[in-house]
Amino acid sequence: MTDPERDAFLRSQPICRVATVGPTGSPHASALWFVWDGTALWLNSLVRSRRWSDLDRDPRVSVIVDDGGTDFLALRGVELQGGAQIIGETPRTGEPVEQLVAPERLFADKYAGGGDFRYDGRHAWLRLVPEKTVSWDFGKLRPVAAS
Repeated sequence: MTDPERDAFLRSQPICRVATVGPTGSPHASALWFVWDGTALWLNSLVRSRRWSDLDRDPRVSVIVDDGGTDFLALRGVELQGGAQIIGETPRTGEPVEQLVAPERLFADKYAGGGDFRYDGRHAWLRLVPEKTVSWDFGKLRPVAAS
């Protein structure tokens, strides 16, 4: 994917799959809602979860966002790798944090149809600024029709 295609794709998809490293080195994958701001992936995670404790111990993460169903030539996706950072209070209760204004607005727009972001006292924010990004769009493998 080109950078603009990747950005549009990441903004449009509802779910990502987050892979973390467990205490014994074993991987753990889980699905999660997210937003993309053009430079970082923002994950709103339960703080009492295996994902959170894994990332608190070892911030390395790999995130897959994909779609396409069963048609091979419709498969497309993005993998982002790097270190996740906790941003704001844990759990998030609404303390003003300048870095969270944009992701919380994006999240409310994407998942709640706009309005204000709702704090539940159980979630907090993780930011992934990718160190490595890989994308694929198998639709680009379709043969070009002869004219």
